[in-house]
Amino acid sequence: MFDKIAAIGRLGINFVREIYDVIVFAVRAVINMFTPPFYPRALITNMVEIGFFSLPVVALTALFAGMVLAMQSYSGFAEFSADGGAVAMVVVIAITRELGPVFAGLMVAGRIGATQAASIGTMRVSEQIDALKTLSTSPFKYLVSPRILAGVLTMPFLVFIANVIGIFGGFLAAVFTLNLNPFVYIKETYEALTFYDVYVGLVKAAVFGFIITLMGCYFGYNAKGGAEGVGKATTNAVVMSSILILILNYVLTAIFFEG
Repeated sequence: MFDKIAAIGRLGINFVREIYDVIVFAVRAVINMFTPPFYPRALITNMVEIGFFSLPVVALTALFAGMVLAMQSYSGFAEFSADGGAVAMVVVIAITRELGPVFAGLMVAGRIGATQAASIGTMRVSEQIDALKTLSTSPFKYLVSPRILAGVLTMPFLVFIANVIGIFGGFLAAVFTLNLNPFVYIKETYEALTFYDVYVGLVKAAVFGFIITLMGCYFGYNAKGGAEGVGKATTNAVVMSSILILILNYVLTAIFFEG
């Protein structure tokens, strides 16, 4: 009995300690973003990696999410004899507020979070990070801060493109599958679209970009145990990023729409 209680206590202590370590890691990374020296080449390289190379999978996900959402909305509203305007409104609001940022975040977490954790983790277990220190180069400034800043700057652009493609996917499904009037659908889409909804989605995107890169860098930077440790770091980065994206999506939604 006491052994079980002790095990639960150790688990709780380790959890709190892990949260504290992540917060300290994040603070150090943010401070290093705004203090010289700066590495613009590393920043641009990571922005290209996060934005350009993640665009195909994000675009494909957004396209079919919009198409499925339009079809499901139509089948649900059919009982109330609703027209295409209701479908357009649902697609626009759902894509810009929720599905665009969340789906893009989850796709980027699976791709970039894993890549960054594996890359930095490999450098850690092969002692390349220690070599940077001997060369008077801060690993945080060179490896961590550019990646996190790139995630914050790039994710809003990625989500904006995902929103456009998702709304276009809803249009395709509404016109070619549901046989709705294309001109009415475009008109209702324009009327339902608001700057505030887009703004909220982009704020979520920046937060998700921070979380994804932070988790990838944190678990990679603290990897140990050779190749097995790198594998665990990669898995932990993707899982924690995905969980935090869903949690923070709810928190941000509550702040913006219930506050």
